[in-house]
Amino acid sequence: MPRIQAASVADHRAQQRAALLEAAHELLAEGDASRVTFAAVARRTGMARNSVYKYFTDRHQLLTELVRAAAPRWTGRIHAALADAGDSPGERVAAFVTAQLEMVRDGEHRIARAGADTQDGAALRAGADAAHRALLDPLVEALRDLGDDAPLRSARLLQGFVNAATTALETGDDYEAVRDRAVSLAVAALGGVTAHGRSPGAAGPAHDS
Repeated sequence: MPRIQAASVADHRAQQRAALLEAAHELLAEGDASRVTFAAVARRTGMARNSVYKYFTDRHQLLTELVRAAAPRWTGRIHAALADAGDSPGERVAAFVTAQLEMVRDGEHRIARAGADTQDGAALRAGADAAHRALLDPLVEALRDLGDDAPLRSARLLQGFVNAATTALETGDDYEAVRDRAVSLAVAALGGVTAHGRSPGAAGPAHDS
């Protein structure tokens, strides 16, 4: 890797840290969390192994930060998809589901899932849980704008279709078939919510956020 040039020491450290996270991202995409060692990350960036300790105290911190660093990229893609979608509830939910499944197809989801069965699983899940909660934010906002008075609850339930579709894709099912079915089911489920965000016949208040 070429020597990083920066305007200040702080900029240099920020660039070095970003390079280490990118190297860890690449290694994780190529296998599982066991590939992400300080030695491997150092080799890929051209840094000395001991230099990695200047930025991360241990692998646990590196893996957790790797997932957290990916979260803005994931939420950014979902916000962009919703911004490009139409104004109807169905179009916006379809965009939300499709954007997430595209990221699964592109391998982004492996960052959150890789290493779940290793000693580093807790580190990855800690970052992944926060990232997954952030992924719901664009949908919650969209549902609230559409008049849903229990948007968080609705978003969590709609996310269930995405989670099931992700499992199907991870077991080798056809991407387009799974995506189309997940979108259809999520849009149909949305039809069970009235303009006030309450299922027909439901009793009592439904506010959750």
